[in-house]
Amino acid sequence: MAPPRRSTQHQEINVPDRNTVPAVLRDLRAVDGALYAAVAATPTPALDRALRLLSHAADHSKISFGVAAGLALLPGRRPRRAALAGVVSVGLASAAANLFGKRMVRRHRPDREDAQVAVARHVPMPESASFPSGHTASATAFATAVGVVLPPAAFPLGSLAVAVGYSRVHTGVHYPGDVAAGAVLGFAAAAVSLGVVRRLG
Repeated sequence: MAPPRRSTQHQEINVPDRNTVPAVLRDLRAVDGALYAAVAATPTPALDRALRLLSHAADHSKISFGVAAGLALLPGRRPRRAALAGVVSVGLASAAANLFGKRMVRRHRPDREDAQVAVARHVPMPESASFPSGHTASATAFATAVGVVLPPAAFPLGSLAVAVGYSRVHTGVHYPGDVAAGAVLGFAAAAVSLGVVRRLG
């Protein structure tokens, strides 16, 4: 029996257009900007003061360090390990966001005045680059690391990290995409921190 004849026609291979990636990034930036504008345009007078205070309280990871100090005072070895994992994760996340992420991407901060963000929401506009959100990275890293070592703390600290991330958009100093990237960075920092703490025993 004769072997089947091979087609002499070349199969068409779909090669991504070199303009596809820039187009996707452009569309993502457009969505990011639209979400930022939607948050800015939504009146929330009952939330503005609380979220402004939360955003300010999260400066320099003051909330996380305060929680870590409280955990370290609790009896038992697990709370102290949780505090150590949380503090290490904050250090890693902060360094990754501020020393690498912001310097590599150099995204400009949102134009809060152009978006007409309510003055009642305002916190000082940082001079550093916008991407990623360092506040979110640190809060997420702390919540994740502590939550793994001390599961009862996972939900309250995770909820707090989400609130901190949203507060950075609500106050007009970050785009939602900055916050999402900060959260991913925080998860990664927590994973590294947990590995370090396990090795320390």
